[in-house]
Parts: sequence; C-alpha cells; structure tokens
Amino acid sequence: EMMRRVDSLLSALNESEFADAEQLSARQIRGGTFHSVATKFLRRHGQLIGLYPDFTILDRGDAEDLLNLARAGMELPKATGKRQRDRFPRKNTCMDIYSRCVNTQRKIDDVLKQWFPWCIPFRDKLAELFGQYAQLKEEQRVLDFDDLLLFWNALAQDKDGGPLLREQFDRILVDEYQDTNVLQAEILRGMAPDGVGLTAVGDDAQSIYSFRAATVRNILDFPDEFPNTKVIPLEQNYRSMQSILDLTNGVIAEAAERHHKNLWSDRGRGQEPTLVTCGDEDSQTDFLIEEVLNNREQGKLLREQAVLFRSSHHSMSLEAELGRRHIPFQKYGGLRFLETAHIKDLISFLRLAENPFDAVAGFRTLLLLPGIGQAKARSLLDHLRQSGGRFDSWKEFKPPASLKDLWPKFIQLMMRLIDRPGSSEAGLPAELHAVRLFYTPLLEAKYDNAKPRVNDLKQLELMAGRYRDRTEFLAEMTLDPPSSTQDLADNPSLDDDYLVLSTIHSAKGLEWDTVYVIHAADGNIPADQATGTDEEIEEERRLFYVALTRAKNQLYVCRPERYFFKNRRRSDFGSLSKTTRFLPSKIQKLCQIRSWGEVLGDSFTPGQTDLPIGDTTEIRNRINRLWS
Repeated sequence: EMMRRVDSLLSALNESEFADAEQLSARQIRGGTFHSVATKFLRRHGQLIGLYPDFTILDRGDAEDLLNLARAGMELPKATGKRQRDRFPRKNTCMDIYSRCVNTQRKIDDVLKQWFPWCIPFRDKLAELFGQYAQLKEEQRVLDFDDLLLFWNALAQDKDGGPLLREQFDRILVDEYQDTNVLQAEILRGMAPDGVGLTAVGDDAQSIYSFRAATVRNILDFPDEFPNTKVIPLEQNYRSMQSILDLTNGVIAEAAERHHKNLWSDRGRGQEPTLVTCGDEDSQTDFLIEEVLNNREQGKLLREQAVLFRSSHHSMSLEAELGRRHIPFQKYGGLRFLETAHIKDLISFLRLAENPFDAVAGFRTLLLLPGIGQAKARSLLDHLRQSGGRFDSWKEFKPPASLKDLWPKFIQLMMRLIDRPGSSEAGLPAELHAVRLFYTPLLEAKYDNAKPRVNDLKQLELMAGRYRDRTEFLAEMTLDPPSSTQDLADNPSLDDDYLVLSTIHSAKGLEWDTVYVIHAADGNIPADQATGTDEEIEEERRLFYVALTRAKNQLYVCRPERYFFKNRRRSDFGSLSKTTRFLPSKIQKLCQIRSWGEVLGDSFTPGQTDLPIGDTTEIRNRINRLWS
C-alpha cells in the first residue's frame, strides 16, 4: 500500500511544474518490511560476509523444529521436580530465549535474569543448544527470522558491505518506529551513521510490543541519538470524535515520559465516551449484547462494532453467550495461511527442492509418506546430503509395501521440481499444481473433511502467479504470509455480518464505528503480571490508550464490579474490583457514567477521591510463609 501511494505521488509530481529534469520513478524506491529488505540485501551482497545466496528461510515453527533436532542430540539434565518449570525448557521457550538475545543484543545471562528466571539453572545447556542450532543452520544453508536482521546488521558494519549499502540510498524512511527493537535500531545506525537523510515515523504512545523485544526507547531517544533531529508532531486525527480524543489525550498525558502532542479532530464533539459499571461478568455480557443489538436495529452493522480486551480469556463468557443467542462473531488472532498444517506441508516440497540440505523441510515432506518414520527419514536425508542433494540417489532405497507405488512418483516429482519447468509464466503455478496433485490424496486420507483445505491449496496455486520465481515466492510467503482464505472452524465468511472480538494487541492499526473495552479493572488493565516495573505499567497504559483510540464515533469502557470464583454468581465467594488506575477521577469527568445490573457502589463517579495504589508484597509474603 505504501509503495502504491509512492507511485501515485511521484506520478503527480512528475506531471507538475515542480518536476525535475530527470523524471522520478517508484522503481528507484525500494520498500518492504525489515525482514524482506534484509533478504534482498543478503541475496545480493551476503557473500561478502560468507553467506550462500541460495539460503532458504525458516518460519517460526520450522525454526523451533530445527532447534528441537539440535536438542535431540544433547544430553539434557533430568527434571528436578514435577512442575514444567523444573524440566528443561520446551522448544518454544528455548526459541523465545534465543530470539530475545538476538533482538535485544544482550547476553544470555541478562536475558534469563530479566525475562526467564526459572530457566537460569539450565543456562549452560541453553548456551550449548544455541551453538548447536547455529551450526545446523549453517550446515543446511538456512536462516531464521532473527538471522536476517543479524546478518543485515553484520553486512552494514562490514568494511566492504557497509559502504556498498549506504551508497545506494540518499533517504531512508522507517514507519512504525515505536515497534522496532534494539537490533533494528542498530541496523539503521549502520545504514545512516550520522542520521542524514533518515526519517522515523511513529507514535511512542502506541509502543505495546515489548513481548516481541520492541522497545519504546528507540523512538523516545531518537532525538538524542541524532542531535540534529527535527521533531514534527502530527496532531490532527482523522478517525475519532473530539470527545473520544479528549479522553485519550487525558489518559496518555499521565505517562511518565513521552513526546508531547495533543490530538484534535474537525469531525465535531460527538457522543461522550461512556463508562459502565456492571454488577458482575454476566451483567457485563448482558450489557454488551443489549447495546450491540440496539445499534444493529438502528442500522449499524455488527462488523462495525468491536469488543476489545487485554487477554484472550477475557472474552470466554461473552463468546458462550453469543453462541447461545446465535449472534455471529469473529475473534481476531486465527492462524495465518502459512501456519496451517496443510499449507506448510505443500510448501515443504518446494523448500526441499529449493534447498535439499534443509532438514526441517525434508523431515516434514518425508513424514507425509506412508511407512516413513523418524529413523528412516533421518537416514534418507543423510543419504541425500552425502550425494550432494541429488534426489535420484533415493532410487537406491527399497520402500515399504505401503509406499511401493508412491515412492517412484515422489522421486519423479522432486526431480521435476529441481529441474524447474523453465522460466515460462506457467513455471511456479505449474510446480504448485504438480505438488498439489501428489499431496491431495495424502491430505484426504488424513482429514475427514479435506475440502476446505484443498480449496486453500488451489488458492495458493492461483496466488503463485504473482511471483517471479520460486525463490521470491518462498521468501515472501515466509516473511509476510497472507491470512487464510478459508476458516476451518466454520466461522462466518467476510461477506457475512459478525461482531468483532479482539485482544487489544491484535486490534492495533484497526478501527470501528463503536468500540467496547471490557474488564477495565486493575488486575486486568493493567494485567497483574505486567505491574512488576514502572516500564511494564507504562506499557499497559499505552495498551489501554491503543484500545480507546480504535473508536470512531462511540466508545464504551466497561468494568464488572464483582468477580465470582468458578462463576458462583449466587454466592458471596468472589472479590470486588477496582477501576483501572489509568482512569482517575479527573479523567472520568470527561465521560458519561452508567451502571448495569446490581451494582453495590459505582466507582465510575466523577469527583471521587483517588486512593494510592498500595504495595501488597509484604502481605503476600506473609501468606506465602504459611506453606513455605
């Protein structure tokens, strides 16, 4: 979208009286995500730092599988107890630790101490595992997502590679700079050491991805990093009514540190935001459904309304009631195309053909075949590697009876993919078509209802026509996979009307006419587990701000007054909640106040005395000592 707008802008400039003698073209401008740009640079110049240009890229799942392969060859310490954290970390946790080290550019000891303290006893084995993992990647000529940035940074710092990259660009613009990590900021310093020609666009108030290693410090410290920086605040808002902006301005004004701006709109004041205290969770659900249906009767589509929450489980009771009342809804955060098993299966054939040394793709492909287990797959891949990647060497293998007819066809398919059907337009779609025909019977044998999955494969085949070749296709599908065209859970299609449910993180960048922010109570917003440090609390404030700023015309902030344990609504076995600390009384004055259900005492009351947030550490310690 950005590149399309650039092309449109340049066309207009070229036709204007301000056009230079030399006409500008969008082809002179390169664009893409950090990872896709890194891929292009490394394919073109990676040999300067010892990379093979034909490397393949591992997505997160494949990287975890390769890490697991490395772990399988190690002697791991035995469990010290019955809890999961007493055992050596699982592959996804190991990958989280590895990725955090790379993207924050911090030593493993620092990373374990701050984010994974329960893994400290396994520090030495983790370091050994990461070394084995790096060695496997080098042997198989594969890079994971983190490697793309790591090697781009190395190329930018290289005495030959750095000048080569820098001389290609006069200007660099980085969007969504608040979502970058330490390594990405280091890359930019390598690309523009003095900051000349560098523009960073972002909103520090929307920095909410620290769990992905992003840091708000990048955008806050940018003027200090580059002393001649000119800061241009963009304060006009084109989405929300002014009454909503007054509330969001008030919330973010309480931040401990920020770039100062005050958003305004020329759309008018509109309806004041509404703060709703509900008797309990069931009352909150009743209120939401009542309000949503009232809006629907007045002509507002369900999909123009969204319910936002801090954590995925916060919507459970609402989902159950929507289902009971047959109100269609879509919950954001489903699988992306490349994350579905059948798409990963099909693409593994292409990845193996692209790089016969890619063990993860090899294992996935071979294990699809009847009669092939882990041991036989490992033996076949060892044989393939020793033969220099020649698939015809597999003809020496005597297949089991269940594979007797299929094995020659499989070898024939792989040899065809290696040969490539020339550079004709039918090339890549023809490859996918051949793989789909081979794979479909295996898919139908695995799933009772294979039809939607087969349709996904056909859609992928159609999409392949947009790419120049298999290398580009595999890179783009891994780095920026499209959403699935079929929802295998039988959710409504895009043509249907449905209510949107979403975590706040998944809602970033989106907007709706009406937004309901639920569970706005301390312990939920901010989440209990995210109040350990001032930095965590500030990110929770920004997260709340992001939720509020998704609304165009109507905004409701809801809080159950009581939470019952195990949903025991008719008992007193529960607890009273407190309004989120991000809505002190001076900010509540900007809103309408409502209650719903049996409410003991509405804490959404302008003018109430704001009590300080106490420290319960000593109380909790005294309780814990009872059984410690």
